[in-house]
Amino acid sequence: MFNKRPKKLAPREVESRIKAGGASFVIDVRENDEWAAGHIPGIRHIPLSQLPIRLKELNPNSEYILLCHSGGRSARACDYLNQRGYRALDMAGGMSAWTGQVTFGR
Repeated sequence: MFNKRPKKLAPREVESRIKAGGASFVIDVRENDEWAAGHIPGIRHIPLSQLPIRLKELNPNSEYILLCHSGGRSARACDYLNQRGYRALDMAGGMSAWTGQVTFGR
């Protein structure tokens, strides 16, 4: 169970889920400066460094899609959540693979 690679979703699949109303289940785990430099509109922002203290914000019965810049931190975040009984998926390629809409600022 430890260090098991999380299931990955293609950015297009993530975009489809967001358009279907699932933006609140997508979490960007990049740090504040990265988020401000460009992020997917409407999704949640919980930096990886804050995930342990903000875990109570997440519903253990929901499925979450996590992303970062290229996939390393989001894979670690998925592993962290999955080890604690959450269902977390990783967006393949992170923001570097995202071709959908991006917004800037905090």
